[in-house]
Amino acid sequence: MPGRDFWKIYGPLIVVALIGFIWALSAMDPAPPKSIRFAAGAPGGAYYAYAERYQRLLEEQGIEVHLVDTQGSIDNLRMLEAGEVDVAIVQGGLATARDAELLRSAGGIFEEPFWVFVRADHPAQSFGELRDARLSIGAEGSGTRALALSIQQQYGGVWPEAARQSLGSTDSQAALFAGEIDAAAFAASPGAAYIQALMRSGEVRLLPFDRAEALARREEALSAVTLIRGVIDVGADIPVGDVPLVAAIAQLTVHRDIHPAIEAVLLDTAMLIHSEPSLFNKGGQFPNMTNVDLPVSKQVARYYQDGPSFLRRYFPFSVANFLDRAWVLAIPLLTLAFPLVRAAPPIYRWRVRRKIYVWYKDLRELEAQGRALPKGSARISVEKQLERLQVEVGKLEVPLSYTDDLYRLRSHIEFVKQLLVSHEPVTGVTM
Repeated sequence: MPGRDFWKIYGPLIVVALIGFIWALSAMDPAPPKSIRFAAGAPGGAYYAYAERYQRLLEEQGIEVHLVDTQGSIDNLRMLEAGEVDVAIVQGGLATARDAELLRSAGGIFEEPFWVFVRADHPAQSFGELRDARLSIGAEGSGTRALALSIQQQYGGVWPEAARQSLGSTDSQAALFAGEIDAAAFAASPGAAYIQALMRSGEVRLLPFDRAEALARREEALSAVTLIRGVIDVGADIPVGDVPLVAAIAQLTVHRDIHPAIEAVLLDTAMLIHSEPSLFNKGGQFPNMTNVDLPVSKQVARYYQDGPSFLRRYFPFSVANFLDRAWVLAIPLLTLAFPLVRAAPPIYRWRVRRKIYVWYKDLRELEAQGRALPKGSARISVEKQLERLQVEVGKLEVPLSYTDDLYRLRSHIEFVKQLLVSHEPVTGVTM
């Protein structure tokens, strides 16, 4: 196809396609942010250690993560609601109705046992028997305190202020060893230094929760777990027997307005980090949607049901995200492309043949003009016009596939010319 013809035929189609592309581009979802803020808890804690792992893995995907020091789960929830952070790890069981409106869970990521240690000489054998004890349940505003108050409420009755002392984790440990309190509650990872110290101390013992299953059934964000004999230290046989406990499910929590692509890459990262085995479960149990007390988005639910999307399985985050957003471009462009592509060849054929057939009008007029003149010298001017017509048609450029139409026209011009110079009567010509 000659270049001039190509642009005449396909130029308008390309313009229409470009207009469609620009319109679709304006409707395309915005690109995800290049950085996020992660409420990491207090430095040195289990939440902070996990946040650092998220930071390292997400930065490998090209997402910069800014860790924000906080006081714990209650602080994390407040900062998420205020939009001061984008992501946080939050202890289960703390969400309020307002949290459910503004925040979304990306799934439970690990179990955070509720540990209650009592002095070895104290007679209590269950949590309910600590009602009259000197019990520390965590600092004001901490997740430990919120969980302890909830469990105290489940056991019912009046719990005096002495059984609701507000010491922090380190202070509770020190007060317990010093005999200043009878018991202390902690919501913490088994790897926390103070939990390890308390488990190995002969001055205190871990209180079992014989009603762990019942508590887990009554509280959506709790689960019943068992600390298996010897799992803390096999050689030292710590603990000396299986200990039933209740655990809060720590959740990866995001603001409801977070970009879907960031939510997806967070889920991918959570799978890498939290699918590892722990002291309480085998590998692959987390992350999951069990025991979460915040709504989950449709994307998160689909992820847990079907796994990562096809694009996320085979492409890096940036490429997969672009291709995923580009689907909005493909739909209108394909809608335009199919009719345009189908229309182009007929239009092209019509334009090429029109270049040939338009000469037939001149040929007919010259034939009629010549036949109206007497034979002989009177027709010379018409014959010269036919010769010029033959020359002009010879300069016409058409694709090879249409040369038969061109040569047919030239033969018809020659035929008319011969008719006009003939001395025989001419009744007409068929073309």
